[in-house]
Amino acid sequence: MTSYRIPYNKANLVGNEIAYFQQAMENQHISGDGPFTKKCHTWFEEKLGVKKALLTTSGTHALEMMAFLLNFQDGDEIIVPSFTFVSSVNAFVIRGAKPVFIDIRPDTLNMDEGQLEDLITARTKAILAVHYAGVACNMTKIQEIADRYKIPVLEDNAHGLFGKYKGKYLGSYGVLAAQSFHETKNITCGEGGALLINDASYIEQAEILREKGTNRSRFFRGQVDKYTWVDLGSSYLPSDLLAAFLYAQLERYQEIQNNRQRVWEYYEQNLLAWADENSVRLPFTPDDCEHPYHMFYLIMPSLKDRQALIELLKDNGILAVFHYLPLHLSKMGQIFGGKPCDCPVTEDISDRLVRLPLYTTLSDNDLSDIVEVIKQFKIG
Repeated sequence: MTSYRIPYNKANLVGNEIAYFQQAMENQHISGDGPFTKKCHTWFEEKLGVKKALLTTSGTHALEMMAFLLNFQDGDEIIVPSFTFVSSVNAFVIRGAKPVFIDIRPDTLNMDEGQLEDLITARTKAILAVHYAGVACNMTKIQEIADRYKIPVLEDNAHGLFGKYKGKYLGSYGVLAAQSFHETKNITCGEGGALLINDASYIEQAEILREKGTNRSRFFRGQVDKYTWVDLGSSYLPSDLLAAFLYAQLERYQEIQNNRQRVWEYYEQNLLAWADENSVRLPFTPDDCEHPYHMFYLIMPSLKDRQALIELLKDNGILAVFHYLPLHLSKMGQIFGGKPCDCPVTEDISDRLVRLPLYTTLSDNDLSDIVEVIKQFKIG
């Protein structure tokens, strides 16, 4: 793989990751649900105000747990934006669900809640709100519609840890929410995720599902004298080694967030005039949202401009990347989604969006170099 002077992403140690790795090994409990896993669960529950947090091996697995817990069956429908990562759909399709793709808003790039009601049918089992770049969907309107039709709202909050909507943390709105700790995320353990539970009626079944269909968690709490197979399940527990790494990052989360804010605001302040002059759009955040500085992107005037800017940055040793391809146009999206979908904003944005490098150790010199190269690029 080509090496870049400035990569798109770089994972970094921020505190006690190595020391906690050592401690986890000394604890002689490196499988799932060890001491560090429990520390992480408590941290998320207290910080985010959710009823229960359960670490998983990935954000994808947290989404899969949602599909199990809501008992998706063949033919059930889930409304999901076409502009999202494939896991948002795969997790439900493997349970027999049909994705009903909804277009995005041109400002936040989130689900267009104005189209939501027209897509609801008697088969609609859930609505999946995906908070793109950590900017919240319009949860007020989405929840209002969902309540009217008695449909649960789920959150794919892979981008949005520490993001807020109307002062409340993302991940605490839906009955269930998924987090990701992939190495591209603000808080990481390389691979990992979490299921956040806001409706307590799902907690016991979630524990059983995550523990291979057994009531092992109840056994360790002394609620039963032995554990056995009681329901369908799988193994969604990450190693306590990963939880140790994650907990070290959580301890320093404010430092991580401050550094990402520094990078994000540098881009915004130094590219604003260039963007105005060249008809380029910068990220938009509504007044009732607080984003977590997960991603900084540019929306170029055309696909040709997007590709040319990426090449210019590449020629200067800087890796910038595009993002999602429309799922409704993909081979599998057309197979599972059925009838053709109308998502023109998704198709347009997908062609024009470019993401800039953003990680905690980007220096001011690196940022200056990136911005100066971008400013060389002129439209028309």
